[in-house]
Amino acid sequence: MPDAPAPAAPEYSAPALDKGLDILELLADQPGGLSQSEIAEAVGRSVGQIFRVLATLERRGYVVRDRQSGLYSFSMKVFDLAHRHPPLRGLIAVATGPMRELAERVQQSCNLSVLDAGRVRVIAQVESPADFGYRVRVGALFDVVSTATGSVLTNGEPVVRPDALQPGITDVVVPVRDASGTVAALTVPYVATTFSATPEGDVVAAATATASAISRLLQGEPR
Repeated sequence: MPDAPAPAAPEYSAPALDKGLDILELLADQPGGLSQSEIAEAVGRSVGQIFRVLATLERRGYVVRDRQSGLYSFSMKVFDLAHRHPPLRGLIAVATGPMRELAERVQQSCNLSVLDAGRVRVIAQVESPADFGYRVRVGALFDVVSTATGSVLTNGEPVVRPDALQPGITDVVVPVRDASGTVAALTVPYVATTFSATPEGDVVAAATATASAISRLLQGEPR
């Protein structure tokens, strides 16, 4: 007698949670705020269906509502939660000192990025100590395919090339590795002007040495 087919795995749903995640994902992609009706239309629900969810998200600090316009915007709380995650917090703590030394040495800014759901996420940034410089906002997201940083994060090899988005910037990007492989990319968005105190070749060498120092710290070696 043939075996009876195995029962299908039960499907569980949490409608309120789905609504909340739909709203957060929508607002995360918006450069500006959206009204309650615009949010409802975008997520395919009525205003009545999302009213309580929006109120809860606002109360918990995941979205903010402008008191004058009534528009809802994505807050930085999700990013703050990610920073509280031990591996990310440890990476930033280890890298901050060497990155400050690098910025001071080459008189340029530098930043640290990781892969986040198939995109490049900037998790740390040190300003240039010079009177000019190029900065990238912590939390900014960039495309993997078109950026030098994305290339390093996916291929694990250093890259020096003109920035795809900003003319006049040369991206100097070096992989940061732990025992398992490439976990981050250290980027110096090199601004080459007559005021640049450090030649490009020296910036490449300094960034490479800094990435190596961070990598050794991640692997438990002393500085």
